[in-house]
Amino acid sequence: MTHLHLDPQEHSAEKLLQEVANAVRLQEGAVGVRSVLRAIRRLAPAATKEISRATGIPVPIIAAISNELRRRGILTRQRPSQLTAAGLELAADLGMDLAMDPTCPQCHGREVTVPAALDEMAARMQALMDVGPLADMSLDQSRCTPETKVRRVLALLRAGALPGGSLLLVGDDDLVSLAVAVAAEVLGVRLAQRIAVVDISPDILGYVEEVSAKHGFGIETYQHDLRLPLPEELCRQFDVAMTDPPYTAEGARVFLSRAVEGLRPGPANSIFFSFGPKSPDELYSVQQEILELGLVTNGYINNFNEYEGSGIIGGSGFLQHLLTTGSTRSSVDGSYQGPMYTRDKRPQQRVFACLSCRARIVVGQGARWQSVAALRADGCPECGGGPFRPRQLVPETKRPDEPRQPEGLGQPDGAQQPTEADEHPAYDVPLDDADDARADDDAPVRAAEGLPTGYRPRELDGYRIRPAEERDLDAIAAFEVEIAQVSFQEHAVDDLPTHRSRLAKAMSRSKVGMFVACQESDDQVVGWVWMSVNRNAMTGNSYVNFRSLAVAPGEDRSLVAEQLISVGLRFAREQRPTEVVGRVYSGNLPMRALYRKFGFESAHMAMRLRLPEGGR
Repeated sequence: MTHLHLDPQEHSAEKLLQEVANAVRLQEGAVGVRSVLRAIRRLAPAATKEISRATGIPVPIIAAISNELRRRGILTRQRPSQLTAAGLELAADLGMDLAMDPTCPQCHGREVTVPAALDEMAARMQALMDVGPLADMSLDQSRCTPETKVRRVLALLRAGALPGGSLLLVGDDDLVSLAVAVAAEVLGVRLAQRIAVVDISPDILGYVEEVSAKHGFGIETYQHDLRLPLPEELCRQFDVAMTDPPYTAEGARVFLSRAVEGLRPGPANSIFFSFGPKSPDELYSVQQEILELGLVTNGYINNFNEYEGSGIIGGSGFLQHLLTTGSTRSSVDGSYQGPMYTRDKRPQQRVFACLSCRARIVVGQGARWQSVAALRADGCPECGGGPFRPRQLVPETKRPDEPRQPEGLGQPDGAQQPTEADEHPAYDVPLDDADDARADDDAPVRAAEGLPTGYRPRELDGYRIRPAEERDLDAIAAFEVEIAQVSFQEHAVDDLPTHRSRLAKAMSRSKVGMFVACQESDDQVVGWVWMSVNRNAMTGNSYVNFRSLAVAPGEDRSLVAEQLISVGLRFAREQRPTEVVGRVYSGNLPMRALYRKFGFESAHMAMRLRLPEGGR
């Protein structure tokens, strides 16, 4: 375990915060890292999801920050997160020892408490959810909890929006229309003169109609694509609107515009707007949309909404009470044709891992499953099970304009320089679900997942595999020297600075395909693999080459090598080549055996004749 030794000149607390922020490219900068430290100091031992809710920073970013703090000895290796002695020293230097928490212990900062008269309501809403429609992830749906539904009704009551008047639900995958009707039945009071739901989903509308007819709730339903203007029979008819739109600035603009179209003209009509935690720049865009609509904020409650399965946002979001003004107007003129849902904004495919069999499945536009909801419905194609965890985005590659000659060791004859991606795939990304026991770990590459061969390497604890970085140059240069000595013996180029310089140049161009194996305890590099994507100059076919592979001596050497090979093969599979090749010195019997384990076959043999000195 490393320890922090603060130096006023070079290693100040503020500098450390900035270093961590830079390492994870945190938009909030050092201030965001400070808020994470403060949350851990207050909540420890703190789960990733708890920290996310306390700071408003998404779970994957919290996990990345936690990883950087662990590397610097600020957090312990144990989960949930706790500060080390050095971390406590840092927190003290930053003035975080004040333990006072002014959050209301009854409402937990949500500003509403559930009265005894509504105790049975949450149970009734849970029963309705159990047999209701599932969330459609392609429409950014994520069901809020039964308790959240109760709190939303109470927020309407607290603001004086209910009882009385009319309520328009602009999208209602959360079944708030039914929640209002159930609350009215439980309380024995008519809460709204009219309740109407407009939604694109026939499943949601059909279920609302079914329950409403069964209990005599009288809820009106309208199937409508909200990209289009609100139906005329709903315009200028309502006193209150509520919406939980797609979590994009465009989604907020469109849904809020339709809410405005449904409200009666004039000031002081209410819109209750739910949204997820976003970065400051993203929230700034959302608030700009609100101002352009001529709306003003009358109230804001953080972490008011809790959602089932929304790991990335920590399962929570805010509720904002907006009021119309004399300047309120819809900001969408006619129909809207631009991006609105998260999938529109981020069309990349993403790899999901099946936790039952570790199969890796691509999900997204153009893939067999366009949403993880569709994948869940069908089940894993390998084992039929699940659940699934999000992994890295599928890398988008580009081809070089001109083929270049290869450099370095181990390239087959006729090979060309790698086809490089703009950035290396994010194999080191953390899990999105904080309930996983390793959610804020470095998310090491699961080597056995998605292998293109039948062999599955043995599990190995205490190590992780991550993309290589400049800080690893000394270690991997030493491995390159070892590779040269094994492969070329007395003719080897074994000058360490030469190899380091060559690797530094290669990294400056691209780190694609470069991975190192590290000890989890101290991040010491114990192995390395370098994969290059090449093109045969004669046939034009692409192939992937095991350019370098080496592991430091140790009792786990063969196991680490297996993990590195399997990671290399998984990388190769994602490049969709015609084949994977690797060169090995004929006398390196352990390496030859290792290749055969993974299904490699001997294809070529290099023949050499040693001539007398001088060639005579």
